[in-house]
Amino acid sequence: MTRRHQRFTRALILGATLALPIAGIAPVASAQAQTTDDLSAVNRAIRALSTLSGNFTQTDARGQVQSGKLLLKQPGQIRFDYGAGDLLIVADGKSLYMVDYQVGQVQRWPIRNSPLGALLDPTRDLAKYGKLAPTGDPRVVSVEVRDPGHPEYGVISLIFMRKPGAPAGLELYGWVAKDAQGNRTSIRLTNLSYGSAIADSAFKWRDPRPNRGVGPR
Repeated sequence: MTRRHQRFTRALILGATLALPIAGIAPVASAQAQTTDDLSAVNRAIRALSTLSGNFTQTDARGQVQSGKLLLKQPGQIRFDYGAGDLLIVADGKSLYMVDYQVGQVQRWPIRNSPLGALLDPTRDLAKYGKLAPTGDPRVVSVEVRDPGHPEYGVISLIFMRKPGAPAGLELYGWVAKDAQGNRTSIRLTNLSYGSAIADSAFKWRDPRPNRGVGPR
């Protein structure tokens, strides 16, 4: 695996703390009530997402920044187009692929074996795998998701902002991913749009390996 592949693998698939735009104001009055209600709301918000499109900014543990376009369609489909056009990360409902057009290589992971399974695996129950993390700001909800039976999958902290009109009243702001080696990376989402029609063909991809054609869905 090249050093470039290692960086992007740590950065998005396995993996800078996500900087919130709102400084901590005051803790929510009842932590226990918040845990129960907000964890349920986050679960509903994820399940209510049919499609999502927008921009993303990725910052790794070294402070390196990449940006691009994001498409998400449930169940289990996501696409990260990086601005340079030489790297694509895409999930087809079953597997997550990293396609490096610069070196002509493809890597594959089952969706549930990565922290992104918290968003893309419809069988993942946050009530079982997630716990609310304190934010100090009643407008911000953070849920840490890990599989205690598989620490090698890493940890993802999903960050939501309360917003009327968003699914279950919560808008996905981004996430912080940490791999088993402790490498941390953040993804910040902007310009989000919900419910727009996205064709399944958006999650197909050109395989850069010789005689492979179009990648699977």
